[in-house]
Amino acid sequence: MDHDHVRDVDPAVADALEGELERQRSTLQMIASENHVSRAVVDAQGSVLTNKYAEGYPGSRYYGGCEYADEVEQLAIDRAAELFGAEHVNVQPHSGTQANQAVYFAMLEPGDRILSLDLTHGGHLSHGHPANFVGQLYEVEQYEVDAETGYIDYDGLEEQAAEFDPDIVVSGYSAYPRDIDWERIQDVADDVDALHLADIAHITGLVAAGVHSSPVGIADFVTGSTHKTIRAGRGGIVMCDEEYADDVDAAVFPGGQGGPLMHNVAGKAVGFEEALQPEFEEYAEQTVANAKALGETLADEGFSLVSGGTDNHLVLVDLRESHPDTSGGDAEVALEEAGIVLNGNTVPGETRSAFDPSGIRAGTPALTTRGFDEDDCRKVGELIARVIDAPDDEAVKAEVREEVEALCAANPLYEDD
Repeated sequence: MDHDHVRDVDPAVADALEGELERQRSTLQMIASENHVSRAVVDAQGSVLTNKYAEGYPGSRYYGGCEYADEVEQLAIDRAAELFGAEHVNVQPHSGTQANQAVYFAMLEPGDRILSLDLTHGGHLSHGHPANFVGQLYEVEQYEVDAETGYIDYDGLEEQAAEFDPDIVVSGYSAYPRDIDWERIQDVADDVDALHLADIAHITGLVAAGVHSSPVGIADFVTGSTHKTIRAGRGGIVMCDEEYADDVDAAVFPGGQGGPLMHNVAGKAVGFEEALQPEFEEYAEQTVANAKALGETLADEGFSLVSGGTDNHLVLVDLRESHPDTSGGDAEVALEEAGIVLNGNTVPGETRSAFDPSGIRAGTPALTTRGFDEDDCRKVGELIARVIDAPDDEAVKAEVREEVEALCAANPLYEDD
């Protein structure tokens, strides 16, 4: 993977790109929302479609010369519909947040009510945090997971919905390691005559592969990202029944954004084609198996896992009991120095600042893409434990860094370069 054309024009950017490529090759990417796309997706996203304005939708554009843009976008739509079994798909949102925005804009008025999971309990900024547009435009109340079990309290959610009377209930989360009972949440929404938005940003690929339950056909709207557990490049997606199609499309364009990023849409089309292949299901199954192996190892090493384990691609570790003097931020910094990249994360019942929380979140999508299996992830769990047990010990971090480099060499990234 070369950057020769960039270097001819801008050596400083070329140096940064090559540095980033080497960083990804030589370290373990364990941020749960990150993955490694194929060379085909990289090429599609860096294609000449970056030159093309295509405001509107296939067959109905505001600019000429869109025949190939139409072809690519329709391929992305059709492939996503096949992957998820959706009636209507919009592939233009630039991100999962903008996909959520489209649903809110399509169905709500300012001041309407949203019921969603609290950020510190695994929710997302775009579900109603006051720093986000959602918290500024709508009245938001948030539910929580059970602080003792780490699981969603569905009975409590039902009671809260009856009292709050929301216009839309949001499910789907950014730091929840368990399967989700979409039908139960849909029943809650139906009981209060609310809509149901299921945000599968983190589990898009797991849902597509059938290794996680799907809200498509249950929730009124399903949104997601296209670059986490599905490797289709950065962006967002909205799925809904035909009855909402026109409103959603109008909320994406012209309601929330202008011309689509057609090069990103091309990346989505290619990534969806890859996800339609039989080997993608094997990848998704391995991603979950790897997360379970990682979580079991960390538990064996004395760490407390939120909910006691995982059903998906991530583990959420609460450090307060096992390492009360080490924050998630401290752990994140020490681990990165040892070549393991993950993030500090809030945990249910958080007692620290969100900027320096009590937990860490670790994911296996990118490791699995590189070829890691359960044994590799058990080894990674042991390395994580060694660093967090001695976050200030430079010798330990150096030793772990060497073992990380060996794991990376055995599972090369973009090895055809």
